Amino acid sequence: MSPVQKYAIGAGAAVLLSLIFLPGFVTLLVVLGVVAAPVVGYFMLDPSQRERLKRVRKRGIGN
Repeated sequence: MSPVQKYAIGAGAAVLLSLIFLPGFVTLLVVLGVVAAPVVGYFMLDPSQRERLKRVRKRGIGN
């Protein structure tokens, strides 16, 4: 199982649990946090680190 699949499963579980146990506004905050965490992490990288990440992703496609 790829890391992206693991992240998606964990995010889905967090959202489902928050829908069941928490009020609506808190659930919205959980969903935004799950979506925003990887985006913020990506934008915190240096431009050289982003380029390296892009190269690694391209190399991994088709394997």
